[in-house]
Formats: sequence, C-alpha cells, structure tokens
Amino acid sequence: MARIVKKFGGTSVGDLDRIRNVAKRVAQAVNEGHEVAVVVSAMSGVTNQLVDYCRTAAPMHDAREYDTVVAAGEQITSGLLAITLQDMGIPARSFLGWQIALKTNSVHGAARIEEIEPEALEACFKEGRVAVIAGFQGIADDNRITTLGRGGSDTSAVALAAVVSADRCDIYTDVDGVYTTDPRIVPKARKLNKITYEEMLEMASLGAKVLQTRSVALAMKHGVRTQVLSSFEDLPGTLVVGEEEIVEQEVVSGIAYSRGEAKVTIIGLKDTPGMVSGVFAPLAKHNVNVDMIVQSASDNSQTTDVTFTVPEDDLKKTVKVIEENRDTLDYKDLGYTGDVVKVSVVGLGMRSHAGVASKMFDTLAEKGINIQVISTSEIKVSVVIDAEYTELAVRALHTAYGLDQA
Repeated sequence: MARIVKKFGGTSVGDLDRIRNVAKRVAQAVNEGHEVAVVVSAMSGVTNQLVDYCRTAAPMHDAREYDTVVAAGEQITSGLLAITLQDMGIPARSFLGWQIALKTNSVHGAARIEEIEPEALEACFKEGRVAVIAGFQGIADDNRITTLGRGGSDTSAVALAAVVSADRCDIYTDVDGVYTTDPRIVPKARKLNKITYEEMLEMASLGAKVLQTRSVALAMKHGVRTQVLSSFEDLPGTLVVGEEEIVEQEVVSGIAYSRGEAKVTIIGLKDTPGMVSGVFAPLAKHNVNVDMIVQSASDNSQTTDVTFTVPEDDLKKTVKVIEENRDTLDYKDLGYTGDVVKVSVVGLGMRSHAGVASKMFDTLAEKGINIQVISTSEIKVSVVIDAEYTELAVRALHTAYGLDQA
C-alpha cells in the first residue's frame, strides 16, 4: 500500500465525462489498496472566464475579491469529483484551501505557501476516504482566500504530498510524460523513463510546458517523487526523481526552446563602475525579469555594449524604462528585437563530460545559424538565435547529441 497524491489539470476535468474518467483512475488506485488524495484544477476555460468577469466588472479591481472569484473554479471541480466518486461507491469528501488549511502569504493572485496543516488529510486517510482538494488556493493570515498564480495546482499537489509524506505525486496532463524535446518539432523525440529534479527544473524554466518551475523546485526541496502521466491514455509516465535514482546519466537529456524571448542591446554605455547597475536596477523596480546578459568592451575601452534578454511581453516596458533613463546612462544607441528564440541543451552528465558546448556551436554553424547570445550553467548551455531557425536548430541538436529514437 502506498500513499499517493494525484493532480488533474483543467483539460483532464474539462467536462463531466472527463471527471468520470478521473474518478475511475482514482477508484482503481483505491481498490488496489492505496491511500489517495486528489488535487484538481478548474475545468478548462473556467478560470479564464472568471478572470474576464473580474476585468469587465472593474479593470482596477480589488485583488482580494479577484481571488475570491477565480478560486471558485476549483471549488466546483472538487465538489463534482467528490460526488462522482461517492456515486461509484468510493468514500470521498471535498476540501477547499482554507479547510485543510493551506496557509499562504497575502500576495493575492500570486501567493506563496507558508504552511499546511496535515491533520484534516491524515484523518481522511485514517477513515478510508479520498480527499478531493481544490488546487490553486489557500488562505492568508487575515482569513482572506488567496490564489497561487501560474502553476498553482501543481504547486498545491507537490506541497500536500510533502506534508503528508506521500510515496509519490502523480501529475496528470494532456501529455504522457517528459520527452527529449517537443515531439511536434522532432517526431523522433523519446519519452524519458526518469529525469532528475535539476534537469526538469532547467527544462521547465527553459520553455518545456509539462511542469511549472515552482512545483519542480518544491519537489526537489522536499524530495517528492513526481510522475508525469497522461489523463487520456493508460501509458507509463516519466518519474522526476533525485540524482541517486538514476544509475547512469545521459550527457544531454533534452533540448528545450522558448519562443517568448526578446533581445535588447545598449550600445556605447560608459565603462565605469555602477553604470551596468544603472541599467538593471530600474528594470528590477518595474518587475522586468532579465535572463541572459553579455557585456563586451569597445575598442577604445571607455565604453561598453550590453546585450540581454527579457520576456517578449516585457519588451515595450523595457525599452521605455531604458529610454526614460537615457540622460543618466548616457548611451549612444539602443537596439532591440522580439524575433529571437532561446534554444538550450540540458543534461546532468555535462558535469563530467567535456565538449558539450563546442558540439552545440559546431552543429549550429554547420546549419548556417548565427549565435547572438550565449549563457551556461553547470548542466545547461543556452543560445539566442533568430526565431526563423527554431525548428532547424532543435532538430539538428537533437540528432547531434544522439537523442533520436531508433
């Protein structure tokens, strides 16, 4: 017997038929003798509709009331799934975030979990009932409902699995696991049986949409074994685990890409102490997340050029902030484009193998693809290239590192 937390996303519970399908999966686990808790998202499209209601009612709405409205989607799903399980003869009850209680800070719309009281769930397990929990929501110190923001239901599930010492957290999505790259671009992409937390965290942060970075980071922190599975097919998934569970590391485990990137270059910035800080401090103040940064000195060594990337959605804001600080920064010119993509190779095996970066650069050069920015970490190498070469680059790199399925 194992203790398992199962999480089902919006497409998995998109209508009553799909909720019944979820209930059958849960019932199967219960009938096998497992203790089961289920975390659910809102039915697909419901959260967007609730957000639209708030914006239509008042563009500058109260964030606390916004959370009250958008949290309703998960409440509906949890109740419907509990009803369906009961109808199948499986003892079950629903829980909202405040009933657990899942305690958060007071940052409405993007709250972070601070504490979870496990007593209610432990009692449910002891009674032989399935706990059906509304994901994405919690409660702040002032007893106001909060929501956890993007990826909130995944985060709820992993956090709950950690606090009740679950043997595994199963995340059900519309894909059947983690692949070496996007199968829509590379038909020969392979599904991975296992991947480490570190690799999954890099893949998620670099554009892979399977799991959200917050949930992976939480799983890694607490050692929660997490499995990615399909809601619609009965197929083995991918386990996200600690490094010690993988006998031999691949040098490169996957190729990730992110299309939502923009590149900004400040030309002729004075090469004096504090000037680069004068660029990035105002951007941080305006909540612009800067990613890759490259600085190069000019020929006269009195000025420097700084190139960096930001989310494409923040490009206009970034340009505006830099131009507003032109008198202070005293740069010569400003260039920017949103027509770029970040492509990355990821693998824990890089720690003990040389030549990974050079193979990436050689492969792109052979395809005539120019590299604009380079960034590295212990287990990844990322480059920025023109967006038009995305598919060519991903396919070429996938083949070059021997990841193609036989």
